[in-house]
Amino acid sequence: MDRYELRRLDYSLTEDHKALQAAYRELLAAHCPIETVWAAQETGFDKSLWERLCAMGATSMAVGEGAGGDGATLVDLALVAEELGRTLAPVPWIDHVCAARLAERLDSVDAGMIEGSRILGLDAALEPVAGLRLIPVAAIADGLMIRDGDDVVLLRFVTRPARVSNLGQLPMAWVDPGAAESRTVLGSGPAAVAAYRRALDEWRVLTAAALVGLVEQTMTIAAEFAKTRYTLGVPIATLQAISHPLANMAIVVQGGRNLARRAAWFLDNEPNERPELPGCAFVFMAEEAPKAATMAVHIQGGLGVSVEAAGTAYLVRARGWAVAGGDPGATAKHVGQLVADRERAGAPA
Repeated sequence: MDRYELRRLDYSLTEDHKALQAAYRELLAAHCPIETVWAAQETGFDKSLWERLCAMGATSMAVGEGAGGDGATLVDLALVAEELGRTLAPVPWIDHVCAARLAERLDSVDAGMIEGSRILGLDAALEPVAGLRLIPVAAIADGLMIRDGDDVVLLRFVTRPARVSNLGQLPMAWVDPGAAESRTVLGSGPAAVAAYRRALDEWRVLTAAALVGLVEQTMTIAAEFAKTRYTLGVPIATLQAISHPLANMAIVVQGGRNLARRAAWFLDNEPNERPELPGCAFVFMAEEAPKAATMAVHIQGGLGVSVEAAGTAYLVRARGWAVAGGDPGATAKHVGQLVADRERAGAPA
């Protein structure tokens, strides 16, 4: 088996991967404690944290070297997304980098997008709708990438749309494309639509990776709590009603992590070979993250459901982030259609 073939099955990290992940974990541990997350709930955005991430290259890494970026792979980006999910970082990084990579594919990326000084949003719905759209980062974005029929359009607003309250505490807003003060068509036709669909696949992969980090930290919070509480002279963590759910969470973390990394690798290297993987990773974590976060709150009992508990912050985001791009069930149907089409194509006449 050659090295390339082996990499299709091996999702272990290289030393460079580990260094990248450690760098962002250290940054976020220092500058995104749970207090920062709570403080950003009114807007869904922490400007200071965003600027720190941009200064570290979190936005420029996503764009190719030929366009002035650092040329990171999608696996690299998945590692950063996992760390952002671990800390519930209130920044629009996933939407921005997916939109910037889309702009690059359409030969429309600029320095502001690469540096992160101009925040981009992306309509992450599986299929475009007419009229008003609910876009995850519209309340803080300087530009919004949407699909309008066979066109990919960049919208700009003099006055940003008003944020609407949402379970995921995102800077979400309703957007009327017809009310935009500036409307620029970046691409048209099948190639532009394919580029947009690729951006949505990347959004699903990175969101799945962020949910992996979220679940792992939720599990850690619950496990640490269970080790400090006793019943009948033993830690409650030793009881099967506690230890078994914690083990299930560990399985979700490892399974989701492998699936997200596999989807990222295939999307970068063989995008037509396993087109269902981005959707599979997203649907799996969209289903499992809320269940894991709910169990973590149960393990903490009355403390877990209090508004000042970290577990509650993770629970609402586990539920809200999973539906930011619409109903995950629609993605599940899309995955089923992709698999069915492949099986029909490979069936004997």
